[in-house]
Amino acid sequence: MEKILFYFFNFELVGPYLPQILQGFLLTLEMGVLTVVCGTALGLALALARCWGRRPIDLLIIFYADFFRAVPQLAIIVLIFFALPPMGVMIDPVPSTVLALSLVLGAFAEEIFWGAFCALPLGQWEAARATGMSFGSTLAYVIVPQAVRLALPQLTNRAIGITKGTSLGSVIAVPELLNVSSSIQSSIANPTALTVGALLFCTIFLPFVWLTRWVEAHYAVKR
Repeated sequence: MEKILFYFFNFELVGPYLPQILQGFLLTLEMGVLTVVCGTALGLALALARCWGRRPIDLLIIFYADFFRAVPQLAIIVLIFFALPPMGVMIDPVPSTVLALSLVLGAFAEEIFWGAFCALPLGQWEAARATGMSFGSTLAYVIVPQAVRLALPQLTNRAIGITKGTSLGSVIAVPELLNVSSSIQSSIANPTALTVGALLFCTIFLPFVWLTRWVEAHYAVKR
């Protein structure tokens, strides 16, 4: 027991490094929020674009969704960070990670929203159009609100899984929580820093999990 406490809960060793850990924590939180907001908005926009039924656009969106769902998140982060500079596009490590994760989440979100749109009865469209509503108004006021509620459970679970990928930014030197904790662990030769990092990850994602459960309970479609 003493060895466990010394190696994993020796918080005195980590004390001087708490400001660095806190900075990594705040950066991880910021990246996670940006990924969820950007990825969800992108997915919804692409699903709405498919509602217009233009085949060339549909094929491009399907290719995008299939590609980014098939390729590992780490590979996409590395591709964006290392492949774009030779083409004259320079992106810093943090934006590269957020962009990569947002593209992945956007691909999954598009399929989730599109599935929700397709699950709604055709009569919803017909009834709205019969009252004189335009195509855009039907989408905005009838279809989208119902589809979002239908998509919530799958979307929130996928968002949690993908935002944890912020730790993958460590491969391109993003000073996020896991990267900082690992560096400190190497400096002090004690894994307590990783314990602190794990606890802080819990403070980010456990409230997120609880929030999504509350949102699902109050706004998702009851079956």
